[in-house]
Amino acid sequence: MIANDLYQFVSYCKKIQPQTQQDIQQFFEGVIVFPYDNELLLQAYLFLNIKSLFPSCRELLLFEKSPIADYTDLGKCDFVYLTFQGNLFLIETKFIDTEAKGATERKRRNKHRNKVFEQVITLKSRFSEYWDIRLEQLECGVFTTDPEVDWRGNDVNVITKSISIEYLERWRRNYKNNNYI
Repeated sequence: MIANDLYQFVSYCKKIQPQTQQDIQQFFEGVIVFPYDNELLLQAYLFLNIKSLFPSCRELLLFEKSPIADYTDLGKCDFVYLTFQGNLFLIETKFIDTEAKGATERKRRNKHRNKVFEQVITLKSRFSEYWDIRLEQLECGVFTTDPEVDWRGNDVNVITKSISIEYLERWRRNYKNNNYI
């Protein structure tokens, strides 16, 4: 991707996601007040703590949108950030219930672990093909509530971060109290 291609992609993002960073922050702060969806709460944590989790991320370009025009059947990316280095950073999130017990739950967790990596790797490939972006200019990350994913990214060039469900809930309560929302 050359600078002009990056400009075209950023322009495309601004058209399909015209909200300002402040608008998006207000949305996520609303999620914290009324946490009706665990995945959204996890995404709120990621957005509001992006600098400490993925420090190379500079600006959110897309949230829960297909980076491939109107082809939502090809997958939506949870987050697409522009990095300080001028690359794109794709992040997939997954709330994985690590507190549930039993064989069925273990299988479900493992399925979710595999799926989140498959999603981000597939999106990277499709993104590269559609936008004609070199693979080395696309970085990938996974953010979950399961520390078991932390080592899985090493072999597939995916940066992994996790947060415990307990810490996420404590953060939600403290954020709400400390920020008067």
